[in-house]
Amino acid sequence: MFAKPVLGRTTADTEGDVVVLLIGMRINHFWAVHEWGLVMVSMFRMLAALAKDPGRGLLSKVMLTASPRTYYIVQYWESKEKLYAYAHTPEMLHHRMWALLNRKEREGKAYGHVGIWHEAYVVPEGSYEAIYGDMPAFGLAAAHGQVPLERRGRNAKDRFAYRSKGRAEAVEEAR
Repeated sequence: MFAKPVLGRTTADTEGDVVVLLIGMRINHFWAVHEWGLVMVSMFRMLAALAKDPGRGLLSKVMLTASPRTYYIVQYWESKEKLYAYAHTPEMLHHRMWALLNRKEREGKAYGHVGIWHEAYVVPEGSYEAIYGDMPAFGLAAAHGQVPLERRGRNAKDRFAYRSKGRAEAVEEAR
């Protein structure tokens, strides 16, 4: 009744570079709920604030678990500039939480009960491809939309070779 539509074989309707942020936490001591719980709740609050303000640049997210200790979120952003702007905006929760963590470390009060990490990637057009078989929009397709596979090519080689109109024109002009 409320299921997302399944569209057969599709690919992401992405043009240009893709910005991906992997961000997560690892529970080092399960009994330290006051430490890792704060990190987890803060992440959910940050995501809720970003969902209310699409202009900040978060396009989509996928929450995953790697183990009973490790949780992470794959985030797709409009641009690295918007990602940086969000991370450095003083009124945003991320900035305040990062300041709190730095203060705890300086004061010797970071006890290692929870680990935090992130990896950020800017993936140039032509360096990614995607295929979804009988899936609703997920991952890159949830961030940028999805199109029938034939629009980008039935083979991975063809999807990697796809260039958006603006990128194709730029490549032609450079020649």
